[in-house]
Order: sequence, then C-alpha cells, then structure tokens
Amino acid sequence: MMRMSIAGVAGFVLVFIESYIVMILKKYEAIDFGGIAPFVSVWTMNFFLVFSILTQIKFWYENREAQREEEAAQRDRFLN
Repeated sequence: MMRMSIAGVAGFVLVFIESYIVMILKKYEAIDFGGIAPFVSVWTMNFFLVFSILTQIKFWYENREAQREEEAAQRDRFLN
C-alpha cells in the first residue's frame, strides 16, 4: 500500500518534471496535454515505472536482509 501511495505521488510529480524538461528543450512556454485522458495516461505510465522500481528495491532489501541473517548464523556456528 505504501508503494502505491509513493508511486502515485511520484508519478504525478514526474509528469511535471518531464513537461518542464520538454518546455526547456523545445523552448515552449506551455504544454497542452489535449485533455484529461492523455494526462492520466502519462501519469499511469509514470506510476507503473515508479511502482516497479520500488518493487525491485523492496525485493533487493528483503534478499539483503536474508543474506545478512544467513551470514550471522554461519558466524555463530563458526564461533561455537
């Protein structure tokens, strides 16, 4: 649930960062998304991008914790 919340907010922020970059590169003064549907489509793509990145970070963290527990158990066996 936390990943979804973070991904929703970060996806929304990314829409504006991407728009700002396009405005700078193309020297535009404004960007018209053409309605709410294209805006939501871009937001959805950014949501899934951030959500997948956060999911991979979660898996990496869980694997790292499991590895550390395993290494600690091996050290304990070695010391005893």
